[in-house]
Amino acid sequence: MFLIGFPLLIIPFAIYNIIAFLMPGVSWTAASTTVHMVSGGDWSMSAGDMLIALAVLLLFGEMMKSTRIGIRTVVDHALSLILFLGMMVEFLMVKQAASATFFLLLVISFVDVLGGFAVTLRSAQRDLNVEGMPHISS
Repeated sequence: MFLIGFPLLIIPFAIYNIIAFLMPGVSWTAASTTVHMVSGGDWSMSAGDMLIALAVLLLFGEMMKSTRIGIRTVVDHALSLILFLGMMVEFLMVKQAASATFFLLLVISFVDVLGGFAVTLRSAQRDLNVEGMPHISS
């Protein structure tokens, strides 16, 4: 699987930047679509809401990739960290990134970095065998 060393969260980051820089008139908070619910209420979704939902789904994929152990996982974590740092710099320095949608993408990227390292370390801890101790299987 070639996506092991590729941070999936670069997809919503790229989508945000494409829309923010190439279509500056697009609003992240304006209702894009409305769904009429059985309860009689209306559920409005904005472009920002849909992008955040995509990012959360991709975060699940990132967490699943973190359970593997190997050099590709290390590369994936390093790329995720670089992506987070790039997003942080963009959030602080670029006017188009000063939105709640981008901030939530930044938080999701932070969770990816911390969660990825935590899951990988936890998985590696289970694979560690102490030298001189017999392996006990349950």
